[in-house]
Amino acid sequence: MLVAGWGITVPAFAQCAVKEANFPINQQIKYDLSFHWQFVWFKAGSAKLSFDKTEYAGNPANRINLLAVGNSRADLFFKLRDTLTSVMSERLEPLYYRKGAVEGKRYWVDEATFSYEDGVSKILQSRTEEKKGTKEYSFTDSRCVYDLLSVLVWARTLNPDSYSAGDRIQIPVATGRRIDEQVLIYRGRDTYKAENKVTYNCLIFSLLQEKKGVEQEVITFTITDDANRIPVCLNIFLKFGLAKASMIEVSGSEYPLTSIVSTPPTK
Repeated sequence: MLVAGWGITVPAFAQCAVKEANFPINQQIKYDLSFHWQFVWFKAGSAKLSFDKTEYAGNPANRINLLAVGNSRADLFFKLRDTLTSVMSERLEPLYYRKGAVEGKRYWVDEATFSYEDGVSKILQSRTEEKKGTKEYSFTDSRCVYDLLSVLVWARTLNPDSYSAGDRIQIPVATGRRIDEQVLIYRGRDTYKAENKVTYNCLIFSLLQEKKGVEQEVITFTITDDANRIPVCLNIFLKFGLAKASMIEVSGSEYPLTSIVSTPPTK
């Protein structure tokens, strides 16, 4: 199976890649959260992304957590309280995903469990809403199905020298009620000045989904172009506009930060 790309044709993966993480697992990253609303950027809260070791069904696993909390000012425009958790095996196979979300006036919980048998991915999903209760959905797929956080982990393992800016990789993503055919686009290399005033050489990836025949961005990852693969910026596309999480602090980077272009002058 081949996926047509803008620059080249990229083979689609048939199964979950059997690999080990080539970046630090015990990272903790803190962000300032800003909203873009009616042509204006304003501070809107904070976010935290963490990677650590855990156990799942009695086996060693990797866990990714993302917490985004809007402040009281942001609540006047759009209330945001999102908690996302993804668990992957040591070989980076998705195992479990949960999103508990308050966005605007809406609250819901999505969950997904992943299992694998005879080359087939089996996904059991559920969505719980306050007034509608819980509904379950089951799917099978010959490909590896990801979620919004495990996609970020998978993108961090890619070798950018194997891709050209504009290359597209089709990825099935579990979204609570269905499997969406989404597209990961490698945007190329650029510099990014994070909220900690440090400028980094970075790799940029965007995840897009199709709605009514039009591709729309879901999230864009800006990650350092070094062995740490630190996500220094997350652009999250919401119904009202754009939420940007820009890094203010990171711990757990095991490798030299060779991506640093400049640092703030010492006082």
